[in-house]
This record gives sequence, structure tokens and C-alpha cells, in this order.
Amino acid sequence: MRLKIDEAVRVLRRDGIIVYPTETVYGLGCDALSDEAVSRLYEAKCRPLSKPVSIAVSDMEMLHAVAIIDEAEEKFIKRFLPGPVTVIVRAKKCIPPVLTGGTGLIGIRMPDNDIAIEIIEKFGSPITSTSANLSGDISPVTVSQVNVIYDHIIDSGTLPGNPSTVVDLVNRKIVRAGAQIEEVASFIAEMD
Repeated sequence: MRLKIDEAVRVLRRDGIIVYPTETVYGLGCDALSDEAVSRLYEAKCRPLSKPVSIAVSDMEMLHAVAIIDEAEEKFIKRFLPGPVTVIVRAKKCIPPVLTGGTGLIGIRMPDNDIAIEIIEKFGSPITSTSANLSGDISPVTVSQVNVIYDHIIDSGTLPGNPSTVVDLVNRKIVRAGAQIEEVASFIAEMD
């Protein structure tokens, strides 16, 4: 597995695209801070440029490097990440505007998956965190369901498939219900 992870990092450093496992579905990753890599990713997914793409970080330090969060948002993040939750927060200027869909907000994941975290840690920078499928198709739980162009793939067998819950922490609302929805909803209701 170490060789596959090392190769994934090499591909990311060359603005390539990888398919990697998360605790939900297979993700499509590229260097989230590279305009060229992000452009290739949008092309591969046939995703409209107006639709934002989330990113994945390995720890709180990396999250703070790309996002502006207040005390209540940090408390929420520390409670639910790593885990199957995507938080939408204010993006710092280093994030390519296309990833925010022009909103200035960025979705951030911290996957609860050792392979995903190791790739991001070794790469040393955030990678994109979007499902490895053509825009609008089903999210892949096996590598045979991946239907986009990529440069490297890591097969971890069948994944659970329950999508992450997406929470807009800036506006304190749930955007998409998914894993851990009851706990997330309860926590959001008590924020501020």
C-alpha cells in the first residue's frame, strides 16, 4: 500500500488526478491549490464551473491555512472531524475561486480514512474532495463504478456509500443530509 500512496503523491505533485478511498465513497483528488490541476478535475467530471468542489485536509493546522473560522465553527469542526461531514466555511485567498463557485466559501472534509489522510499528509497540502464520477452520476463505492479519467487509483474494496452531511457553518444550516445527521442537526441548533 505504501507504494500506491507514494505514487498518488507523485501524481498530485505533477498536477495529476487520483482516485482515493474515504469513509463514504471514492473521491477524486488533485492539488486543490493548483489552477491547472483543478481545471483538469472539472474537465474530467464534466462539472459546470459554477458548481463548487470541496477540499480535504489532514488536520486542523492545514484547515486553518486555507479557511477563516470563528470559535463556534472550530468547536463544531473539532466535534465532527475527522468524519463523514463536510463543513462550509470562509475560504482564504489561497483557494482558487473556481472551487468556491464564486461564493468565497469552501467545503472542507477531513476524511476518517487512514489512506486518504496519509496521502494528504505526505502531499503536504489540501486535495480536492469530490466523488469520482461524472457530474450527476452515482457516487462510486467500488473502483469499477469510477467513470472519470484519472492518473492513479487506490482500490480499497467496497466502501460504505453513505454520503457526507454538508453543513454551512457560516449560515448555520444543513445543506445536505447524510451520515451523522441527527447529531449534526442537534449541534447546529445549539450553536451561538
